[in-house]
Amino acid sequence: MTSTQNPTNVAAVQTAAQDRQIRPRPVMDRLPKYAAGKPPAVIEGLQPYKLSSNENPLPPIPEVLEAIQSQHNIQRYPDPLSTALRTELSRFLDVPAEDIVTGAGSLGALVQILQTFAGQSEDGTADEVVYAWRSFEAYPIMIGLSGAASVQITNRADGSHDLEAMAAALNERTKVVLLCTPNNPTGPALTTAQVEDFLAKVPQDVVVVIDEAYTEFVRDPEVVDGIKVYKKYPNVIVLRTFSKAHGLANLRVGYSVSNPELTQHLRVAATPFAVSSLAEDAAIASLKHYDKVVERVQSLVDERDRVVAGLSELGWKIPESQGNFVWLPLGENAQDFAAYAGEQALSVRAFPNEGVRVSIGEVEANTRFLSLCANYTKGPGVS
Repeated sequence: MTSTQNPTNVAAVQTAAQDRQIRPRPVMDRLPKYAAGKPPAVIEGLQPYKLSSNENPLPPIPEVLEAIQSQHNIQRYPDPLSTALRTELSRFLDVPAEDIVTGAGSLGALVQILQTFAGQSEDGTADEVVYAWRSFEAYPIMIGLSGAASVQITNRADGSHDLEAMAAALNERTKVVLLCTPNNPTGPALTTAQVEDFLAKVPQDVVVVIDEAYTEFVRDPEVVDGIKVYKKYPNVIVLRTFSKAHGLANLRVGYSVSNPELTQHLRVAATPFAVSSLAEDAAIASLKHYDKVVERVQSLVDERDRVVAGLSELGWKIPESQGNFVWLPLGENAQDFAAYAGEQALSVRAFPNEGVRVSIGEVEANTRFLSLCANYTKGPGVS
């Protein structure tokens, strides 16, 4: 120590340096943590099945696997605009290619929407995003990260959106509304009449996102088709994905569809190279052989119907599901049921004190699920 240094000052400086730790933005402490579906426990004598992530239990169609195996230019960056995929989607959906913006899954496409249209005003006031709750658990995380505020509207008793309450929650700070149909994790879907009635109450400067991640599993003819709606309403953006029906969850490829007045801004916020060329080729192959995709989806819908019928026979009361999953409104018994399923080598997704979401899986997995429901005495509606 030099003669000019004071030991007390040195200690103070060291203490101050220790206090100056790297800290995240304050919003991080307020955000919920995303909980991915856990893999099943290994139980001797039982084949484990994962029913916790709404994954397609079936592999992609052979043409998709061939497209993946033939990809050799992974040392090169992909086309940032996913031109070939947007061209194929244009044909498939009968929409202009310029109306499509790709993203890393539908969640990646949603992040681009929120970053573009919801955040904070010039004076620092937080914009508001209105959505039903419970719904996709990534919503509040991504909204908070964008700088906007969540306005959660409690679902109706049957697990469906309370559109009247959502419309009543709109104000001058509302920038985006999220409609999840079919709703994850509860299952009900919105009808065309319901959505159009709701849109009539929404100011034209508010973006309405119709999240249709599970649209291929819908069989009710009254359920809304977002593509038809966006063609009539310039403030509507449709979200879709290749993760579920097409079985490409690992490749992360989704997209939004909206009018050029919106896509021109979304392209600015789009993450460069978010969709790999491997994912793009796989998605194109799946679209070109969509008849085979439909066959696989129908087999899962048939299994969903079997599971729903089986639960009904057992006296279980559950919401109508138009997705590839069912919702068990178990309330305080949610974690207990999940633990019970785990003992049978089945992983399911529990939402504490609310319910359990169970994905439609392999035939044997679904049969085992029904079997354990038959032995579980605390099911909703069971007396």
